[in-house]
Amino acid sequence: MHDGADANSLERATKDFLSVRPRLFGIAYRMLGSVTEAEDIVQEAWLRWQKADRADVHEPAAFLTTVTTRLAINVAQSARVRRESYAGPWLPEPVSTLADPYLGAERAEALELALLLLMEKLNPPERAAYVLRLAFDYPYKQVADILETSEANTRQLVSRARKHLAAERRDRVSPAEHRRLLTVFLNAAQTGDLAALEDVLTADVVSISDGGGIRGASRIPVVGLPHVSRYLVAFAPRFWPPAQVRWVEANGQQAALVSVGGEPVALLSLDVSAEGIDRIMWVMNPAKLAPYAASLTA
Repeated sequence: MHDGADANSLERATKDFLSVRPRLFGIAYRMLGSVTEAEDIVQEAWLRWQKADRADVHEPAAFLTTVTTRLAINVAQSARVRRESYAGPWLPEPVSTLADPYLGAERAEALELALLLLMEKLNPPERAAYVLRLAFDYPYKQVADILETSEANTRQLVSRARKHLAAERRDRVSPAEHRRLLTVFLNAAQTGDLAALEDVLTADVVSISDGGGIRGASRIPVVGLPHVSRYLVAFAPRFWPPAQVRWVEANGQQAALVSVGGEPVALLSLDVSAEGIDRIMWVMNPAKLAPYAASLTA
């Protein structure tokens, strides 16, 4: 009888966990920009849920959200040190959003690669407050409880995060315009058309290559229209002739997966405003690229 009760309890616990798992992953991923770290946190949340005195938990979803968020804050605090020792520029790990466009959230907020990159400049509590409020639509009171702070302070955290991100990023364009400029950029980059590149890049454009130390990836960001356009033209003859380009979706946006001989070598993602292309992001680190490419055929 006791064994049966335990089995029922574990079955109920498993159902409760699985019902919110996409949300837990979505929170952790937005907090860290890493699929691997997010999966580790979700697994740790499951272990803690198994060990918890579940009879005292009236809202399993709230309990699991709290555990996941606090774990993500702890990891984010140590991740900042790891980013400093990373070989070259760091970009978030891309994720396919075809199966889950909002990635477990109420809306697709804080999901684009460029925004995840900017969120690295927020401190972990600001990041958590922003993600929980803007992407998952949690009430300020619940966010405050999760962060163990006051509702007034939570509103300040969200406000500061919004202001900082708005100051760093211009208003975005429509998906159709984003795709158009991605098409123009690809054509110009492949042919080394300097004039066409200069026509679509903003004056303060930046090109960021995350190679994780592999050869061929720039170890520093390239900044400014003259430098970026000439940089793109210079490597065009070497990079593009053997490459195949596939249109994909990454983090809710159109992107291009570049392969050579059937092996992915780069995910190209653009951040585009009404003024043109602001950021060019090349995810080339095999540890980030291979899992993303594999997820497209899973």
